[in-house]
Amino acid sequence: MEESLQITILISVTVVAGIAAQVLAGYFQIPSIVLLLLFGIFLGRDGLGVLDPSLLGVGLEVLVSLSVALILFEGGLNLQLRELKAVSSSLRNLVSLGVGITFVGAGMAAHWLSEFPWPIAFLYASLVVVTGPTVINPLLKQIAVDKQIATLLEGEGVFIDPIGAILSMIVLHFVQSGNVQPLILIKGLVLRLGIGGIIGISGGWLLAQIFKQEKFILQELKNLVVLASVWGLFSLAQVLQGESGLVVAVFMGIVLRANHLSSEPLLRHFHEQLSILSNSVLFILLAADLSIASVFALGWGSVLTVLVLMFIVRPVDILISTWNQGFDWQQQVFLSWVAPRGIVAASLASLFSVSLAKQGINGGDAIKALVFLTIMMTVFLQGITAGYVASWFNVGLSSKTEQEYLQPASDHISTEKLEDNNISISELVES
Repeated sequence: MEESLQITILISVTVVAGIAAQVLAGYFQIPSIVLLLLFGIFLGRDGLGVLDPSLLGVGLEVLVSLSVALILFEGGLNLQLRELKAVSSSLRNLVSLGVGITFVGAGMAAHWLSEFPWPIAFLYASLVVVTGPTVINPLLKQIAVDKQIATLLEGEGVFIDPIGAILSMIVLHFVQSGNVQPLILIKGLVLRLGIGGIIGISGGWLLAQIFKQEKFILQELKNLVVLASVWGLFSLAQVLQGESGLVVAVFMGIVLRANHLSSEPLLRHFHEQLSILSNSVLFILLAADLSIASVFALGWGSVLTVLVLMFIVRPVDILISTWNQGFDWQQQVFLSWVAPRGIVAASLASLFSVSLAKQGINGGDAIKALVFLTIMMTVFLQGITAGYVASWFNVGLSSKTEQEYLQPASDHISTEKLEDNNISISELVES
């Protein structure tokens, strides 16, 4: 069979399987990632062998990069600054101090319980500091929790993904070079966040000004203009400083949402569909390439590693990050329980596995297996039980509030324009 035909079949089967998983997940009201992982494993190399992602070669890395950029842009586009401002202190703590707590805690657990060497243990830790909008947002739509909790979890998912991606790339560099210098790590993180933030905010603002000239761009072209802009500025940032492109995507989405464009509902609808498609394709492909034998080979120590991450590291993170921030203990318990890992952790783990193998460094397959074990345990346990936990600790919405919460954002655009017109990103940061 010709290679081009094999790739065509690979992509076609992946899309069909991914959308089928989304449809079934929606019908049975379970997290879509559960079925995406199961479908990918079933069709992959340890299942029927229908899907072989290695056929894509370097194209898989390109697909991952561009798809993750779209997913994070869509996450930023769904954030509202007025709501973020109410939880800004806790959010700032989660994506700064909380990242450090998870990084150190997960690294020690992976070393002592999974018996990973220290460099490999902290590389794993850098990959699981993230949560992600692809798993958080669908989960929150299903269970409809208190607005303050939902806003904090959504904000954490969107902001922590690029931070975690940058952190993991820097740690990977240290593992490959064998030269660990904390100051360089901090400098690299700040540099990438700064470059990405400047390009993302500037690009988002400029695009918003163009869109406010209603007759300048035809309505049917606006979605495509945004798509081209996101990928164009993402690539520019990547050229200037690797991994800063993810920050660009997040801030472009936030800035466009903050400008209350008349075409905002159209943009959100289009990019939500693109995000679902990207998420479906990536999870199917990455799960198809997973070796189940490598997961079982990890042993019970790795299961304990994930349990420590869930039951010790995350609660400590939440307790410290939300201390004296207006959250009661029931809300803190729910926040501690809901931290499923998503596509950024999965995609980077897969890419790192290949990169370490090329360098002749052992541990790449083990990291990938442990990251996927983390994803499966957190998604299956937390995703399926989150509704019950919300009910037990009384953090769900009342029926009236739930109706308002579930209303399309477009119904509130005119109100938001009146209330939020003067809220800016600088105010959010200052708060």
